[in-house]
Amino acid sequence: MPLHPQVQDHLDRLAGIGFAGLHTVTPEQARAGARRLASTLPAEPVADVSDRVTADGTPVRIYRPAGPGPLPVVVFFHGGGYVLGDLDSHDGLARALTTGSGCVVVSVDYPLAPEHRFPAAIEAGFAATRWVATNARELDVDPARLAVAGDSAGGNLAAVVTLKARGVLPIAFQLLIYPDLDFRRTNYSITRFAGKYGNVSREAQSWFMDHYLRGEEDKLDPLVSPVLEEDLRGLPPAFILTAEYDALRDEGELYGERLAAAGVPVRVSRYDGMIHEFLRHPFDDSAAALAEVSAAVRAGLSGAVAR
Repeated sequence: MPLHPQVQDHLDRLAGIGFAGLHTVTPEQARAGARRLASTLPAEPVADVSDRVTADGTPVRIYRPAGPGPLPVVVFFHGGGYVLGDLDSHDGLARALTTGSGCVVVSVDYPLAPEHRFPAAIEAGFAATRWVATNARELDVDPARLAVAGDSAGGNLAAVVTLKARGVLPIAFQLLIYPDLDFRRTNYSITRFAGKYGNVSREAQSWFMDHYLRGEEDKLDPLVSPVLEEDLRGLPPAFILTAEYDALRDEGELYGERLAAAGVPVRVSRYDGMIHEFLRHPFDDSAAALAEVSAAVRAGLSGAVAR
């Protein structure tokens, strides 16, 4: 279907601002711009918010909904191409997920590239997930009802942490929101939509990868491109959200097909007329998608046995 009118209005406003191409600025300049944009996004109240630091020194922000514990818990990883984003940039999305799912959400401020290249973010993300499971009693959460979630690069991190945790940590569910899962950058949507519909250009795609990766060979590592993982058996159930005009659409849907072929319960939900990062904007379909992903998390964790 055509771009949703609300999305078209949003893209027209962005075009009027005249942002410089990401590949023409420094990471620090890009981060400052991303922070300014994030400050305009809506946020809703939750029962409690607290900032902590994990055992290995990674900052986290813990959002609690109303109600007695121990509650199910979601470890959340923000998007931003592994170069941008922080706890504040995705504060609104973390709050919405907390309210919608009824779970405690632990948002992880993993280290960014190029200061910290692959696999630093993955190591910090896995350690933060293990910290939540190990300190479940203190956090008043149920380690048997633990999910990981993330959007864009955060979806990549959630998928990779799930792969690393197989047989090690009891992750019960994975929520991948328009995830970035194939760094080969060769599929239809990544090439056809580059530089259009709010997606970054091919030059900006390379800008992100050049900052994050140590070299070309990293693109073929399943911990960078999870679609290349040969064995996906035994992973927890997944919900994958995609958008029709998102450059990352095809790799998210391919990963869903590969999970299903490996016997992993998975649902893929595509929102027609929508774009990358639409969940963070006040579109009508964003509210519907937030309700759907929140319901998926609730259902995915309801089958786990509470302790």
